[in-house]
Amino acid sequence: MEKFVRIEYVGQTFSSKKGDFVALRDINLNIRKGEFVSLIGHSGCGKSTLLNLIAGIATPTTGVLLCGEKEIKGPGPDRAVVFQNHSLLPWLTCFQNVYLAVERVFSRTDTVGQLKARTASALNLVGLRHAQHKLPKEISGGMKQRVGIARALALEPKVLLLDEPFGALDSLTRAHLQDELLRIVASTSTTAVMVTHDVDEAVLLSDRIVMLTNGPAATIGDIVQVDLDRPRNRLALLDDARYAAYRAAVLSFLHQRHRHPDQNTVRNALPDPQEALSSSVAQP
Repeated sequence: MEKFVRIEYVGQTFSSKKGDFVALRDINLNIRKGEFVSLIGHSGCGKSTLLNLIAGIATPTTGVLLCGEKEIKGPGPDRAVVFQNHSLLPWLTCFQNVYLAVERVFSRTDTVGQLKARTASALNLVGLRHAQHKLPKEISGGMKQRVGIARALALEPKVLLLDEPFGALDSLTRAHLQDELLRIVASTSTTAVMVTHDVDEAVLLSDRIVMLTNGPAATIGDIVQVDLDRPRNRLALLDDARYAAYRAAVLSFLHQRHRHPDQNTVRNALPDPQEALSSSVAQP
């Protein structure tokens, strides 16, 4: 598969009155088209900073980022972001919130009828056709987040960027939306990059899990390749030794190796499952 998103020797330094703060250094990562990649690490390790760089919301201090062989120099419709806060306009209906974004991107090429069709299709994809005329205050937190996902997907982005999209939801709602996201990504073949603190979420959704070391000057400490068949069923995976091994490998990094990464080697394959299980801690 082609290298679709390329991150080459990227670093990010923030200046303040107290001096420079190096948030990220020497980030090198290739993401294939249609791949689902999760970024995980302790708070303050620069996960959201890296996502913002891919989104074009921020500009790297060093290095370069490319999407489809074009340098990322700012935000663009080829990359859509879903934030933890749904960021819906409260005076607009669900349909109008999505339509507003669609109109911004496609008004020069589509008729009003086509814009409405795009909006309706995106809401239907996330199962919200019945709620399209409701205001945000009239729907649940999980439904609001689905509107945010619909708004992003309606733009037909090449890359879907998710910044802890389910972090503020209760566990049952989060599980339901994770399953919905699995279905949507599979049906659209969207390339996705997600920031998460949830180890189980990362293993369930991802093709690869990129683990960042602690900041300052955070970098990639390890990468776990998740070779689980798709479509994925969360209940079936509970008894899958491979799932347990991937989970153990991520926990092992977060609890034992996040401060002392091997700067010369980044693994792209999981070690023997039994070895990973035996070296991990029992609980996150």
